Amino acid sequence: MTQQLRLSVIPLYLMLCIFLGGSTRGHWANMVLQLIAIAIIAWAALTRRPAQLPKTGYVLVLVVGLLLLLIALQLLPLPPAIWSALPGRGFIANGYALLGQPLPWLPISLAPYQTLASALWLLPPLAILAGILRLGAYQMSWLAAGLCIATFVAVLVGTLQVASGDPVSSSWYFYKFSNFGQATGFFANSNHMATLLIVAIPFLVALFGSRRIRAKSAQASASKTAILAGGLIVILLGLALNSSLAGWGLGVPVVAASALLGVPSKRNWARWSMAGVALLGAASVALIFGSPLQANLSAAGAETSVETRSTMFKTSLTAAADFAPAGSGVGTFADIYPRYEDPLTVGRTYVNHANSDFIEILLETGVPGVILVGLFLFWWGRRLIAIWRAPNVDHYARAATIASAAILAHSFVDYPLRTSAISAVFAMCLALMVQPRRGMTMEPARGEQKARHLSVG
Repeated sequence: MTQQLRLSVIPLYLMLCIFLGGSTRGHWANMVLQLIAIAIIAWAALTRRPAQLPKTGYVLVLVVGLLLLLIALQLLPLPPAIWSALPGRGFIANGYALLGQPLPWLPISLAPYQTLASALWLLPPLAILAGILRLGAYQMSWLAAGLCIATFVAVLVGTLQVASGDPVSSSWYFYKFSNFGQATGFFANSNHMATLLIVAIPFLVALFGSRRIRAKSAQASASKTAILAGGLIVILLGLALNSSLAGWGLGVPVVAASALLGVPSKRNWARWSMAGVALLGAASVALIFGSPLQANLSAAGAETSVETRSTMFKTSLTAAADFAPAGSGVGTFADIYPRYEDPLTVGRTYVNHANSDFIEILLETGVPGVILVGLFLFWWGRRLIAIWRAPNVDHYARAATIASAAILAHSFVDYPLRTSAISAVFAMCLALMVQPRRGMTMEPARGEQKARHLSVG
């Protein structure tokens, strides 16, 4: 019983992150998630028998450590001669000169309190990583089931949202700023709900695919296939109610890749199929990237901004060039962006994110952040290739590569990782890529369906 409770900790916390962490504005809900995350991280730090970290996880741990170090360095006060010489700080120095005040010691971050607050948002994904990699407080099937159950509940909530007579005053929308009239589920942004829907697809397939191998009869296998089909229909219904172009654009390659989860890697046609899926995913991202979608959420009764994503990207890149190579500081985007806006296009809404995590990282962290992203993508790419080329099929590790790829692709044109919900799911995917289970192939051996075991590390 104690072991079962231990194995349920991270799956339950993952579900709680989805239920409470759907917005960057839900401060009280996210505070609860952060407090629980601190408890999990403390538990992991104090455990006497930590799980052994595979060699494949050291680079990921290094990236996480360097990210925390970068944030700490951005908060370190610097002498006036140093910080005033950094690009983009001239207006601050001029302000002190106009006041007749001497230049004080200041950090790299132009908004240190925002940087510190942004660091706290890393607690939920760090807790997921610690709980899986160090505590081992999870079970593969429970993680996948928890993600799928939370997604189905979100679809139910989205259905009630769309069916509301007056969406603006409906109690089924949990945030003041939201995409009213669309199925946002537990999120404020319909695009982030779409991200949850598409990442649930490969884990739903993996959950039933791995169990289908162990089915003792054709009837049991058929019933599980029927349940899988029903679950996929629920997710497709959610995408239809959600009305997100990003969801449909990324959903097509995700479904195609999920169909290949159980295919042995030694088959040549499977490799060509995965290459085709990758090209299809790149085309989807390019389509979404170039589409003139509205950039911001609208408040109750307010019109959306006429500013398109492409305009926001160009403005953000201009700001990033001015603050390179040190960046403006993590969490400072909302303070920096208005300085570069065209006053003639400013409306009743404001831009709180770049709608591209990669561009926002470039602006806020400069060259060090770009290097960290490059190091992470190098690790992620190597793990993806290793998992898909492994001789035995690991459904959950493959599902993790598909889901994380979808989140990364969506991050080019949005900011899903800024929510605790999606960042927790992403952390789960990375942990499963670090430590895949002993996989089972679907290939029958000598006319029988037997499980072969091999470490995929």
